[in-house]
Amino acid sequence: MKAELIQVGKTVNKNFIAGIGDYAERIGHYMPFVVTTIPELKNTKSLSEEQQKEKEAEMILRAVQSSDVVVLLDEQGTMFRSVEFASWLERQQHTARRLVFVIGGPYGFARSVYDRADAKISLSKMTFSHQMVRLIFCEQLYRACTIIKGEPYHHE
Repeated sequence: MKAELIQVGKTVNKNFIAGIGDYAERIGHYMPFVVTTIPELKNTKSLSEEQQKEKEAEMILRAVQSSDVVVLLDEQGTMFRSVEFASWLERQQHTARRLVFVIGGPYGFARSVYDRADAKISLSKMTFSHQMVRLIFCEQLYRACTIIKGEPYHHE
């Protein structure tokens, strides 16, 4: 199974960039993994939140294939403990060819993206910056890989 993280907008914090790169490389030892960045919209002052979400949705939906399992990182999604996420991921490995996780823009997702999604996952009840969510997600994906392989990274 291949995995991809689609994110709207560049990561700008150099520490987050380094951390995401480190975890992406580590994840690559377990499965092919890429991070795809959809460019931020320009000149958004004249656009409503809904219009921005719709324009982002067009780019997100162009980046996914019809056979992909699409998972939105969304505050209304299912919350897992790390071992539960690992178990979920392991089940996906048996059925999905490509598992695509999506972090939306500042206003979330348009209805069309929700309609295309196969699942929604929430990382916490707390709110994090989009920059931080990228790093936290990559760490959790790496952690899940090590749990599946029975490696000592995760302690419980």
